[in-house]
Amino acid sequence: MPVSREVAVVGTGVTRFGVLYDRSYTSLIHEAATQAMADAAIDPERVEAAWLGTAEPLLGALVGDSGAAVTEALGFAPRPVTRVSNFCATGMEAVRGAALAVASGEYEVCLAIGAEKMRDVPPRGSLVAKTVEQSHPVIAKGRTAPGQFALVASRYLETYEYGREVLAEVAVKNHANAVHNPKAHFRTAIGADEVLSAPLVADPLGLLDCTPTTDGAAAVVVASRAWAEKHASHYALIEGIALASYAGYYPSLFRSDNDFLGFGATRDAAHAAYRQAGITDPRAQLDLVECHDCFTITEIVNTEDLGIFDRGRGAAELMAGTTRADGEIPVNVSGGLQSCGHPVGASGVRMVAEITDQITGRAGGRQLTGARRGLAHNLGGPGAVAAVTVLGAP
Repeated sequence: MPVSREVAVVGTGVTRFGVLYDRSYTSLIHEAATQAMADAAIDPERVEAAWLGTAEPLLGALVGDSGAAVTEALGFAPRPVTRVSNFCATGMEAVRGAALAVASGEYEVCLAIGAEKMRDVPPRGSLVAKTVEQSHPVIAKGRTAPGQFALVASRYLETYEYGREVLAEVAVKNHANAVHNPKAHFRTAIGADEVLSAPLVADPLGLLDCTPTTDGAAAVVVASRAWAEKHASHYALIEGIALASYAGYYPSLFRSDNDFLGFGATRDAAHAAYRQAGITDPRAQLDLVECHDCFTITEIVNTEDLGIFDRGRGAAELMAGTTRADGEIPVNVSGGLQSCGHPVGASGVRMVAEITDQITGRAGGRQLTGARRGLAHNLGGPGAVAAVTVLGAP
């Protein structure tokens, strides 16, 4: 059985994202999963299998290194739980695994959970330090995520003759959107002057061009369309879901076809998801987009790689207001990673939950009028992998 329009998201659950020193990893899993199952109006015993997305268990004393964390948190034994990790695409990979299992006919109702605890370690134990100190002994030295995406930002600004103000506009827009999201890490509006005057992290990216380091969890219940039609009070159909793997974490920057103006993995994943969903004109056929904005430049190039805008036009459309909440095609009405934060394993699941809630008219103060079809997108590593999910109303 194909995935397209035969698998539904029938329940969503998202914890508050933030610096959650008072919360354990398993308690976050429990909260998100319990919310999602309650939203689907099912008893926990009805769930047949689960997928857990956690990318960095070494930040939390190996909690999340195995799907057994879900077994512990939910009393899920003896049902199977599969833990997946795929850089920053980890969360959407968990959703994809659950959706494929339902589409295969093996299960009727499954759970996909993404969770990460990133703030329980000191700076020298952080993900940035781990990348520099514990990976490749030569090419890793001095390389950080901000530094790698700053190369893309510099190349884009020079090639298309933009200034840093286009980067600042992403942060301003997404922080304004997050005012209406009670689950976001940051919920305060900011101005362009604040972004441009913030300390530089990796030129041209400043502090407010970078997503915060965050704790959090999100979950969705997926079920067969037949089950949803019979039992669910609200649901969104998965019209397309795809993953593309471009290269390893370090080699992705050295491929001869990498022009530092976008990410091939996003273009390939989008092409596959659009083919499944029957989308030929994303700008006209999508009502909203949740795309990966780990850095401000990433949102701009991702809107181009997703085919919403022509290459080199993403910044101009941004400045024209096309992607604002009241624009032609709103992007990151949740606040995006810029404001929600980026607990790596949770982000992709949160994005799928956001699009589902918009389609089912349950997004609260950030609800868009007439949202019928939306897209969620994760980019992993410096363009190493990407995942795209298209969801639509039944």
